Amino acid sequence: MIDGLPPFVLFLVGAVLIPFLRGWARYALLLALPVVGGLHLLTVPEGQIVHIDLLGYQFTPYRADRLSLLFGYLFHLAAFLSIIFSLHVRDTLQHVAGLLYVGSALGAVFAGDLITLFVFWELLAITSVFLIWARRTPRAIAAGFRYLVIQVFSGLILLAGVLVHVQQTGSIAFEYMGLNSPASWLIFLAFGFKSAFPLLHNWLTDAYPEATPTGTVFLSAFTTKVAVYALARAFPGTEVLIYIGAVMTCFPVFFAVIENDLRRVLSYSMINQIGFMVCGIGIGTHLAINGAVSHAFNDVIFKGLLFMTMGAVLHMTGRIKGSELGGLYKTMPITTGFCIVGAASISAFPLFSGFVSKSMVMTAALEEGYHWVWIALLFASAGVFHHAGIKIPFFAFYAKDSGIRVSEPPLNMLIAMGLAAVLCVFIGSYPWLLYGLLPFPVDYQPYDGTHVIAQLQLLFFSALAFTWLKLSGLYPPELPSVNLDSEWVYRWLAPRFIRKTAALGSPLDVGLRRSVVKRVEAVIDALFRYHGPQGVLARTWATGSMVLWVAILLGVYLIFYYL
Repeated sequence: MIDGLPPFVLFLVGAVLIPFLRGWARYALLLALPVVGGLHLLTVPEGQIVHIDLLGYQFTPYRADRLSLLFGYLFHLAAFLSIIFSLHVRDTLQHVAGLLYVGSALGAVFAGDLITLFVFWELLAITSVFLIWARRTPRAIAAGFRYLVIQVFSGLILLAGVLVHVQQTGSIAFEYMGLNSPASWLIFLAFGFKSAFPLLHNWLTDAYPEATPTGTVFLSAFTTKVAVYALARAFPGTEVLIYIGAVMTCFPVFFAVIENDLRRVLSYSMINQIGFMVCGIGIGTHLAINGAVSHAFNDVIFKGLLFMTMGAVLHMTGRIKGSELGGLYKTMPITTGFCIVGAASISAFPLFSGFVSKSMVMTAALEEGYHWVWIALLFASAGVFHHAGIKIPFFAFYAKDSGIRVSEPPLNMLIAMGLAAVLCVFIGSYPWLLYGLLPFPVDYQPYDGTHVIAQLQLLFFSALAFTWLKLSGLYPPELPSVNLDSEWVYRWLAPRFIRKTAALGSPLDVGLRRSVVKRVEAVIDALFRYHGPQGVLARTWATGSMVLWVAILLGVYLIFYYL
């Protein structure tokens, strides 16, 4: 393998070549990229760093340590599964966007400086939005634009924080920061957008359900996990993250239970699972950090599996709302089985992957004395079993007979789901292989009597509660509806407020500008005996107004520059 070759290079080069290939040549290249890239990464020694001196700063476009290598392995694995799942797609746009998206994610997690991080941070937004637009529906196009605006805005906040940080410290190194300056708060906020912090989360629940069936699988693996990596790198042990994470685990439960669109249910569930990771990063102990990043590793696989099964349902039936589905176990039994494996994994059943990572975070919360946070995580664990462990397979494949009769999805979809399901069981049964990749030495035994019995009790009583609520008619029915979340503010209220404000303020703005222009012209005429423009173009109002405002903006800029 090429020594010092950044992992993202292979995917970016592959994306350039894909449009020129057809048929088996394209499929072979798509599959080869994550395999070759993963094998190359296995040869990379821990501690390898590439430095470039430029413009008086030391850029580090490539830094391999235990944390970045773990996410590098994960992203190659996620790319391999996602590519297999999408092989039946004949859309060059999705293939190219998917590869560029993977490359951007790899570039971000191996970035050793803040400027390189910013570049790949923005590339993540630009490349991923095409996986939403590729569905080519009005809803997908609108959701894609909203997604792009918010993602680019988070990049601008990151850039502002980086510039202030560089001005204050003279360093562009991407390392531990802590919340000790305005710059670090800006960077923290930028990471919060991509992590889907409460009230900053709606881009995820708005856009992911509108992507293509295969595009959502890609999206579920990379953007939020890059943000989790960034938080683990720059803000471990930041206490405010404990409470943000606890809120993230709890509030999506209420929305997911009443949501009808099953891919949107999984989007809320993703926020719930990211909350466990954020909480672990905030606690900051070795056990908590290990739990957070191992749960990120497992979440990519089991959440990807659940999105695959719902993508298969959407691909075969053209429907994804719980009120329109049911009875599919009769004609899609294999997909049903894979969905149940994903549901057991996300619900943290013993011998499934979620159990061996989620329990690390909860144990760390108890050990550090965050008892109320532990109770919140316990509630969230029961809630995720309700909305993802039971609701998804129940309403998609059982519940009622919808009369839909379709076959299993294409073979490549089944293979991808099968591989993900095997990984869920394998990691849950042999967690020590994953533990060996974690940033810190692991002294933790998930399968002791206390952990297993407590989790089985939680799952048993959660299932009992669901059964009772369903039989008593108290469980929210699956109805065609629109649920209002905080996105209502910028999707409905903000545009109307801006239009009304602009309409009311327009006459005042015009009058003010005319008054200022007249006063400035009078001063110029008095000082320089100026008698008006002589050229044809100079006589136009637009030109004069433009020159005036350019001069004003330049003056304001100079004032702030020298303050």
